[in-house]
Amino acid sequence: MAAAWVVVPAAGRGARFGSGTPKQYLLAAGQPLLAYTLQALLAHPQVLGAMVVLSPDDTDWPGWVERHGKPVLTCTGGATRAASVLAGLQALPDAVLAQDFVLVHDAARPNLAQRDLQQLLERGCSDPVGAILAAPVRDTLKRAGDDGGIDATEPRQRLWRALTPQLFRRQQLTRALEAAAGRGAEVTDESMAMELQGLRPLLVEGSEENFKVTTPADLARFEFILYQHPR
Repeated sequence: MAAAWVVVPAAGRGARFGSGTPKQYLLAAGQPLLAYTLQALLAHPQVLGAMVVLSPDDTDWPGWVERHGKPVLTCTGGATRAASVLAGLQALPDAVLAQDFVLVHDAARPNLAQRDLQQLLERGCSDPVGAILAAPVRDTLKRAGDDGGIDATEPRQRLWRALTPQLFRRQQLTRALEAAAGRGAEVTDESMAMELQGLRPLLVEGSEENFKVTTPADLARFEFILYQHPR
């Protein structure tokens, strides 16, 4: 199993949350969500360091330079998630080679389990393309019409919800993101950029407790988890 750096895009505003504070800096049990995210990532022995991608006008960054004795570096991101991830990949230390694997993980996804990260690294580093954590769709899916009525019930077999981290080789992901930007494609995760290159990343099932905080209810859910399992 190869070692990997992780890119954490943290340049978003979190507008959907409805707070003046970017969601990655919202406090849970006295610490910003981003602190828990970095803790979960850097606690793994195969994760060597983190590149956190910040917005140009970020005034909330605590100035961390290490966590778990591992380096935490920063760079400036772009207007979209894809642009920020690309900036993070380009800013990684020269010691991270073109064929080395790099993880990408959401800043506001603080409840990553070590066993899921372990599975992703083990299986993804053995795949010719890479892999993502994902969860099978378990709910019944409905297709809505323009008037809000149900047009159809969609089959859920073989459908998965993409999670993070996602794991790809540095150069391959860099080229995929550059190609997507060049063709004006709006990619919503790193796997989509790879798919547009005709590649088929591996799905690695992960826990649905690895949720992204996007609403006040999500934050309350994470705080309840911390109450049950203090860190």
